[in-house]
Amino acid sequence: MTCDEAEILLHALIDGELDAGNTRAVEDHIAGCPRCAAQLRDYREMSKMIAGADVRYKAPLELRRRIEASLPKPAQVPSRRAVLRGFAMGSAVSALAATGLVAIVLRSDDEARIQSEVVSAHLRSLQAGHLTDVISTDQHTVKPWFNGKLDFSPPVYDFAGRGFPLLGGRLDYVGSRPVAALVYGRRQHLINVFLWPPPSTGGSSAGVATTTRQGYHLLHWATPAYAYWVVSDLGLPELRDFTGLLRQADSTAASAK
Repeated sequence: MTCDEAEILLHALIDGELDAGNTRAVEDHIAGCPRCAAQLRDYREMSKMIAGADVRYKAPLELRRRIEASLPKPAQVPSRRAVLRGFAMGSAVSALAATGLVAIVLRSDDEARIQSEVVSAHLRSLQAGHLTDVISTDQHTVKPWFNGKLDFSPPVYDFAGRGFPLLGGRLDYVGSRPVAALVYGRRQHLINVFLWPPPSTGGSSAGVATTTRQGYHLLHWATPAYAYWVVSDLGLPELRDFTGLLRQADSTAASAK
């Protein structure tokens, strides 16, 4: 194992996401490589610091002042009771605003974490022997392979006629839960499609969110049934074409039920 290969897997090693074979390979490499061993120590120290940090968000006092200043001013001098009632209302509004800000911050952090895990899972799949658990271009072979391995039955489509052949599928882990990973090809490029049922608060998203991490394009959207993450180094226009095919097939299948 080279240093570049080991560096890709260090985070997965710390999080306990590697299988026994890869864990042994990385540990053997670290035992003989001072550079990677030092990097692993740095990563572990960073993880301890983050875990021990107080990341709770407290809304600033200035936010409360701005909200209270925006409330309608009484036309006459208020009574003491009215003042107290208004103060209580302002405090409640401030608390709600703070709660909303915390929710936004947490949601943003959660999405960034999933983006990182999806890219890591994609990189792991590029290692020899990790791309697929079931190798087949037949969707009727890949789909039943997941039976009994997941608590849901992922939809599987083949787009070979449109230049995106199905190559197979595998089990993977994102967000500390098992997910379905479907693999497609486009010339020399590989496309990983990760999907799993969204949380009960998830809902659906009409648009596709696009971002780039570590040189890989990520496209994400949600339906009432599944959260989708597509990742590849394929050019963004072609990857959007593939995403359009997948979303159309999903929509057609949902309409047929």
